[in-house]
Amino acid sequence: MRETDPDTLMFFDNHQDALKLYQVFEDLLYSTFPNVSKRVQKTQITFSNRYVFACVSFARVKRKSGLPKGYIVVTLGLPAPLNSDRIAVKTEPYPNRWTHHIVISKPEELDRELLSWISDAYAFAEAGRRRL
Repeated sequence: MRETDPDTLMFFDNHQDALKLYQVFEDLLYSTFPNVSKRVQKTQITFSNRYVFACVSFARVKRKSGLPKGYIVVTLGLPAPLNSDRIAVKTEPYPNRWTHHIVISKPEELDRELLSWISDAYAFAEAGRRRL
């Protein structure tokens, strides 16, 4: 597991129960995709190649009672909507630009299906699709 940088530790200061899950997610990204850059912001952590392809946040994409303890929200930008019960919210903020929010609360949810969606988002961003 990679050493977690101080900015990321500060981001998780009030969400310590999700830090280990995030670390598994980050390790998966860095071990799978070349040229990944990370930027820690106040409300999200963004991952980019040419453009942003994934974000991690604590967005309330469901009612608070419907959110598990120790979760992260993975947000992906794709050219078409995904049809899966795993997608908490999907919107089309721009034509042919779909934003998907996926609640992750267990390491086993960081699976092949999610990785295939991340791969598609990575390719979509690499091709020059700017907005997430």
